[in-house]
Amino acid sequence: MTFRATVLTLYPEMFPGPLGVSLAGRALERGDALVETLQIRDFSVGRNRMVDDTPSGGGAGMVLRADVLARAVDHASPDDDARPRLLMSPRGRPLTQAFVRQLADGPGATIVCGRFEGVDERVIGGRGLIEVSIGDYILSGGEMAALVLLDAVIRLLPGVMGNAQSGETESFETGLLEHPHYTRPAEWEGRTIPPVLTSGDHGAVARWRKAEAERITRERRPDLLGLALKP
Repeated sequence: MTFRATVLTLYPEMFPGPLGVSLAGRALERGDALVETLQIRDFSVGRNRMVDDTPSGGGAGMVLRADVLARAVDHASPDDDARPRLLMSPRGRPLTQAFVRQLADGPGATIVCGRFEGVDERVIGGRGLIEVSIGDYILSGGEMAALVLLDAVIRLLPGVMGNAQSGETESFETGLLEHPHYTRPAEWEGRTIPPVLTSGDHGAVARWRKAEAERITRERRPDLLGLALKP
């Protein structure tokens, strides 16, 4: 089954962008994933093709109209479409590796990229949009966030990574940040590889990596540590 993403945007020229190279690019070439765009302005109002209007109650900026966006969502995602409808939004649920894996295991997603001050709240509720955030900061629009989400998902699709185990030992997969990595040369600028990694003792290596992952998580993301160490 091909993972199919439909991205609703005012700037379709931003896609595939970086998704067109490296692992994601090869996945798109092979047909493991399909990323298509839909121009929201094609569902606009009047001769001027308006997609936004002033916020009710006053205030700065403009808001994407509910009627325009709803028509775009209905076209991209009819009632029999099993794909979740996502809205990239700074107030959304945090994008986690668990959610990324959930998406990768599914048929795809319809992804709405907001612009301006945001999206009319009525279309969020009326079309069941799931708001997703990639971090506690503001972007010019949802396109960059959508690219981040799609890259995270596509790399987990079957056959995209040469070694499937690579995706199982990374940061957040076990609830911990990833352990340090080393490779040749054995010594570089006076810094050496920890002896345990060249000992040939696989059990000792596994214990060292786990201890290092816990140490780094404790130092940098202690909020994750309690969850990761639960039985």
